[in-house]
Amino acid sequence: MSESQPEKDSRPGGDSSTQMLTALVRMRSALQEVRLPLELPSALEQRDAQREMVDQLEDYVIPRLMTIEAPLLTVVGGSTGAGKSTLVNSLVGTRVTQPGVLRPTTRSPVLVHNPADAEWFGQDRLLPDLERVTTATNDPEALQLVASDAVPVGLAILDAPDIDSVEERNRVLAAQLLAAADLWLFVTSAARYADQVPWDFLRKAAERSAAVAIVLDRTPPDAIETVSTHLARMLASRGLKDSPLFTVVEGDVNEDGLLPAANVAEIRGWLGSLAADAEARSGVVKQTLDGAVRTLARRTHSVADAATEQVDAVRRLRSDANAAYDKAVVEIAEASADGTLLRGEVLARWQEFVGTGELLRSLETRVGWLRDRVVNAIKGKPQQAERVTVAVESGLETLILEHAEAAAERAEASWQSTVSGQTLLADAGEDLGRASRDFRRRAERAVRDWQSDVLEMVRTEGADKRSTARFLAFGVNGLSVALMVVVFAHTAGVTGAEAGIAGGSAVLGQKLLEAVFGDQAVRTLAERARQDLEAKVSELLGAERQRYLDLLDSLNISPEAPEKLREASRRVDDLRFAAKGGSGTTGASDA
Repeated sequence: MSESQPEKDSRPGGDSSTQMLTALVRMRSALQEVRLPLELPSALEQRDAQREMVDQLEDYVIPRLMTIEAPLLTVVGGSTGAGKSTLVNSLVGTRVTQPGVLRPTTRSPVLVHNPADAEWFGQDRLLPDLERVTTATNDPEALQLVASDAVPVGLAILDAPDIDSVEERNRVLAAQLLAAADLWLFVTSAARYADQVPWDFLRKAAERSAAVAIVLDRTPPDAIETVSTHLARMLASRGLKDSPLFTVVEGDVNEDGLLPAANVAEIRGWLGSLAADAEARSGVVKQTLDGAVRTLARRTHSVADAATEQVDAVRRLRSDANAAYDKAVVEIAEASADGTLLRGEVLARWQEFVGTGELLRSLETRVGWLRDRVVNAIKGKPQQAERVTVAVESGLETLILEHAEAAAERAEASWQSTVSGQTLLADAGEDLGRASRDFRRRAERAVRDWQSDVLEMVRTEGADKRSTARFLAFGVNGLSVALMVVVFAHTAGVTGAEAGIAGGSAVLGQKLLEAVFGDQAVRTLAERARQDLEAKVSELLGAERQRYLDLLDSLNISPEAPEKLREASRRVDDLRFAAKGGSGTTGASDA
């Protein structure tokens, strides 16, 4: 249905009617934007409520407000075997709808109207989702239109499926049709009037002030007084004491399947008087329409609350995933800067490159030795620098992979602690509790890229020093290795006699670089290399984190949807309040 509305309505109260129509269309849009995909305690009930509300807005409230002069739509509903179709045929005086012999009866609903009112029931009017047909069909998605002069102008009668049908589609359609009624003609029988399902429907009718008339059908003459009295008391106790109660005596049907005319004369006369009295007919329509609008506005707040729970749940799941991977990024940054990597293979290859023995012992006691002494002591060869590079590559890859696996496990464990998280993980299509299958390959590439960047930093920084003896002595590779070692002990904070093996190794690298580039340049290079490594690690783990975030994004849950729905509902309430002569605004629907 289009949201564009005429600029002005020429009918009495047209401006307010147009404003209400616009507000209702916006409320429908706000309802449709709400998503409740997560399996939270309120979700199932509110999904059903949301669907029912959108259906009622589209099937009845909006079309009815646009065509307020349309005939009074009387929907005949009730339980299986109550005799609805026979009653409709008898009211019309001819067979227009086929009673069900076999249960359940799957057929299209039948709408009987006066030929002069045919224009009111086109595809773009009431119940727009149902295809219009003129012949009987078993398609529940169709609405069979029957024109009959026996139905007064201004009245339409719709025969609905059983509300307690064993077929779910019939039950859903019956509820949808009753929600689209101006007047419920609710049919029950002496044998079924106390059943729970009809009273659930009647309770909803009472809650929204729908116009309801009760037909006690197929009643044995000797049970009329007892049953009707009991039924009347039940109606009064449930807020329906003003609803007309008609009794149809059990009787034989003729060869056309019709009850004797006298049996339904009272109901026919009452419906005829409503059709003939424009004011009475309008009163019924407005009563039901206003009750429907009031109830819809009230119920939207429960849907909005459920939507808020969805937003909060997504926020928690997102926070858990982010926390797991943020922790991994921090731990990798710490482990790659506190000397942890300067152990094992990396340390062994580095010591081969720089030499140990006298140089290291001297550094432990005399950190302030001249740089030239450090430079002269270096014994490394180009191939030894390459071995350090390979060892660094392997150690860094292992470190990153271990933390990526730990982050995946943490994120999965946090999601598994909630039903909604469990459902998302089950539908993910991959094991999110492990790093991606191609993560190792991507980590290897990232480490190699970082090492290439470090090499390029050294090459660029030493552009004007390439001919110096010191630069030539160690080459780009050797100086790059030294810079990596300095980065890996960035936060070690130890020198000289306080240094452990890792710290002492870093001091050697620092002195070597300072001998070539100077103090400030070395600090700048080390900081750039560290930031570059952290950026690459963040990007790597960001892609892993995104597997979780993509699942949440695919839910299309808008954080703004709940408040947008509440605002739309408040606007409807304000217009209702103003139409009743009030002033100011209301925060919730009036009773």
